[in-house]
Amino acid sequence: MSSHLPNTDIFALNPYDSHPSLSPLEAAVLWEYAKLAQNVRMQTVLFLKVTQKTRLLSEEPDKVMLAKLRILEKKMGLVLTLFKASVWGVINDQPDPSIRSEGFSDANDMTIRR
Repeated sequence: MSSHLPNTDIFALNPYDSHPSLSPLEAAVLWEYAKLAQNVRMQTVLFLKVTQKTRLLSEEPDKVMLAKLRILEKKMGLVLTLFKASVWGVINDQPDPSIRSEGFSDANDMTIRR
């Protein structure tokens, strides 16, 4: 379809109205087709813009979220270090069981033998 009118005017003015070889019904049908084609073009452009923005958001991480996650990562590292230190302290505070017994004796052995 080659028309000398800009695409935005297709909704206001029928470019096929004054065509000598078209009947009024044919001109109206072609005009409806032109309006439909223009709507599809506008929706495609809008869809491409939305797709590009979505792709941009999914490929580039949110900088604020990334900064907050870095802070959380540092805090979790500190928590893990403190937890390990406290477990080590608890283990060191427990008395050594090998100091109490003077060796292995069968009297404390509770193994079932057949």
